[in-house]
Amino acid sequence: MKQSEIFRENAENCLHLAERSKGQPAFRRYRRMAEAWTALADEQDWLDGEVPPVEKATVPEGRRVS
Repeated sequence: MKQSEIFRENAENCLHLAERSKGQPAFRRYRRMAEAWTALADEQDWLDGEVPPVEKATVPEGRRVS
């Protein structure tokens, strides 16, 4: 099993915990944890070469970057 799949399973577990949580603070905490695990999974896919890097934004001619 790939590391990113493990991270996505952790995110899913956090979402299940959020659904069963009692109260908004716990719900929001588990949702943020799920988002963090998903971000880690996406980054791991990138590190493993499964997702191409994002291209840099181009600046239109005549405009300067400050």
